[in-house]
Amino acid sequence: MSAVEARLAELGLTLPEVSAPLASYVPAVTTGTSPTYVHTAGQLPLVDGKLAETGKVGSEVSPERAKELAAICALNGLAAVKSVVGDLDRIARVVKVVGFVASAPHFTGQPGVLNGASELLGEVLGEKGVHARSAVGVAVLPIDAPVEVELQVELAD
Repeated sequence: MSAVEARLAELGLTLPEVSAPLASYVPAVTTGTSPTYVHTAGQLPLVDGKLAETGKVGSEVSPERAKELAAICALNGLAAVKSVVGDLDRIARVVKVVGFVASAPHFTGQPGVLNGASELLGEVLGEKGVHARSAVGVAVLPIDAPVEVELQVELAD
């Protein structure tokens, strides 16, 4: 077990299986040469292959619940990273997190929602989990998901 997966276990979390893509793409790709980067596709809050919640944040989904869902997205993102590199201990740092929040018209708390992903990455990876981030409000996300998160990760040689 990698140190990252051991840390996940300490937190009571397990790395999920990578969910099958919903369209014509792959969950993650590597790019570059020394260092190498991993870019994940947008990760939805899928648990056991099913969407954990649907709806707009600020109306059908509370900001607190959406924050939990963002953490699930980040966990799914780590699984996608592992699927292409084999070992999460190869992560040198999370470079950037991009998050999308399906928002009710009046909702402006997207950064707080995305804190769920950022805080999970910090708890799991420590300093390697500190990253730049964008939190974007959108009208709708695939299959009516409330949150979607992408990770950009740098790998150690």
